[in-house]
Amino acid sequence: MASARLVRATMVALPSAVCVYRCSSGSNSASALRPAFHRRFVAVSACASAEGSSPAGGFTNNSPQPVSSVRISRKQQRAQSARVVSQQSSTRVTEENAGGSEYEAVIGIETHVQLATATKAFCSCPSQYGSEPNANVCPICMGLPGCLPVLNEKCVEFGVRLGLALHSDIALKSKFDRKQYFYPDLPKGYQISQFDIPIASNGFLEVDLPVECGGGHKRFGITRVHMEEDAGKLIHAGADQLSGSTHSQVDLNRAGVPLLEIVSEPDMRTGLEAAEYAAELQRTVRYLGVGNGNMQEGSMRCDVNISVRPKGRAQFGTKVEIKNMNSFSAMQRAIEYEFERQVQLIDEGEGDKIVQETRLWEEAAQRTTTMRKKEGLADYRYFPEPDLPEVILNEEYIESVRATLPELPNEKRRRYETLGLSMQDILVLTNDIDVAAYFDAVLEKGGDVKMAANWIMGDITAYLKNEKQSITELKLTPPTLAELIGLIKDGTISGKIAKEILPELLESGASAKSIVEKKGLLQISDVATIEKMIDEVLEKNSSQLEAYRGGKTKLQGFFVGQVMKASGGKVNPALMNKLLIEKLNG
Repeated sequence: MASARLVRATMVALPSAVCVYRCSSGSNSASALRPAFHRRFVAVSACASAEGSSPAGGFTNNSPQPVSSVRISRKQQRAQSARVVSQQSSTRVTEENAGGSEYEAVIGIETHVQLATATKAFCSCPSQYGSEPNANVCPICMGLPGCLPVLNEKCVEFGVRLGLALHSDIALKSKFDRKQYFYPDLPKGYQISQFDIPIASNGFLEVDLPVECGGGHKRFGITRVHMEEDAGKLIHAGADQLSGSTHSQVDLNRAGVPLLEIVSEPDMRTGLEAAEYAAELQRTVRYLGVGNGNMQEGSMRCDVNISVRPKGRAQFGTKVEIKNMNSFSAMQRAIEYEFERQVQLIDEGEGDKIVQETRLWEEAAQRTTTMRKKEGLADYRYFPEPDLPEVILNEEYIESVRATLPELPNEKRRRYETLGLSMQDILVLTNDIDVAAYFDAVLEKGGDVKMAANWIMGDITAYLKNEKQSITELKLTPPTLAELIGLIKDGTISGKIAKEILPELLESGASAKSIVEKKGLLQISDVATIEKMIDEVLEKNSSQLEAYRGGKTKLQGFFVGQVMKASGGKVNPALMNKLLIEKLNG
């Protein structure tokens, strides 16, 4: 059995329900958060320009203090949180943009990206996801004495690749360090990471913000990108999380899997900005091919650091870290909740209860709860990894990696703007690298830009969603879609006929022209043939013709319908309308 392969670990259970804010009314409920709290969120407009970049880790590091706790039932938590979230979602965008808050959030994100290498960072074990527990392990993964690590060269290449994509300075000489802490899923007692000399630093990421965020472009600073190895994974028996479990077991398959950690500057001011930054970083990772960025699998994990300060003050507040967010929407909600929790404590004169700690986002309860005291750098006792040499690069190597960079999301969006597409369409098309590649392939075959965008975002996307497929599985190839668009543009078929044959194209992948010819659906564009149809319709409907010429011009639609009916819907609509008007007014 799989469970037999799990390593048993002794754990200390946390309280089953901990609420770290104090209820002003004496109530135990989450609804004790001030009803108008959503009107106070971020004085800056929802997507105002970022302030000047601040040093990473510039938040105030206050000494941790005890946090009072209040227990409430899970049923109460869910009901009360649902009311709060509903209230937030109905008014948040309008009121955030309206401004008027006394406080602003200062947000930075640490993102761990699992690299798409075949093997782990320092050994030859497979790094694949979903294997049987403890199947992909060796003495190096397990931290057994006498086992020396050997660096996977691909990790360095991917680090340089992502660093260049983020406009960072690449270190010609970097090194590895030991980050020491105790946790059951860390068999060596330390993690191999990079401390003072990361592989890349001083970069930025440009984001095109959606209309909900006011639109426009924004640049978020990147403090550093460094290489490290992942830890193992704890599996809690009897519950989905530590709280309530009977015991925990350790799966070391993930131990030693290569990671890149991307640390942003604290440039974000709202949950929506943070979510957009993370989504753009995910797109960049996928475009580069350095990882799949799947948050559900843990291939991309974002830890949010947030503090609150009065609007206009330069000094940071006390930083709180939030973990356990497996989607961008969860990240946004977690930030909004934590912001309001801290604001309420400050307003009630209990700002000293905001301590530097790590908190978990509980999706079901829609709240954050205390996980553990947040360690400082001194607690990790970093020192150089003695078993690994320095990583020495040269300019020639860096330029060779730069030459392999693909067109990145921001560059693709700029190109699509020159094609005349709206930013809304551009954001949809570039969100998925495979969709963007499909769109580009249609254009290469001569497909009309706007028509191609509409077909892909409309009927094709609806089909893929219904069939639960990705666009890479689509039988309708880019050349065939370009062919279909060409048949519409040159008048061979109408848009209506194109929609009629689309299901067969999607299912069979056959040529559009062959289906049209087989079904006898070629559009009638011969002038003499169309004029004959019009004459017959006018002759059969002489009374309506007389009424039209008497001033009831709305009858034109009636005649259009009759001609279309007579042609079986095959007549060229533009040409038919032109000829019909000439005859009606003749």
